[in-house]
Amino acid sequence: MAAGSASSVSLPALLPVGTLLLSLLLTGSNALAAPRFTKVPIDQIGVSGGVVSFVCQATGDPKPRVSWNKKGKKVNSQRIETIEFDEGAGAVLRIQPLRAPRDENIYECVGENSEGEITVNAKLSIIR
Repeated sequence: MAAGSASSVSLPALLPVGTLLLSLLLTGSNALAAPRFTKVPIDQIGVSGGVVSFVCQATGDPKPRVSWNKKGKKVNSQRIETIEFDEGAGAVLRIQPLRAPRDENIYECVGENSEGEITVNAKLSIIR
């Protein structure tokens, strides 16, 4: 290890306060973190027969997985495509062609890792 790095400090010479500081320095970069959104989807208005895309991205440690739900269930349709990016920490929900009233709904982006789960909603309205 490089001289002067926190991990090269001699433990027997540390005072209790120094031990706490060393512990924080050693674990700070490896600390686990619940997901938090870095990009949230926005409500959209689409035209019947058209296309809309919602984008959602999260960060955390370990890296969260982002998925999409509609009415509490994973989206599942030949017209609805989920495109993952950032190793699954981001996802685009693309709906094409839009069908009213079937697709008008609240879509839920879920970010999840071992430290927790977060959700954010986006509403889709369709002009007929």
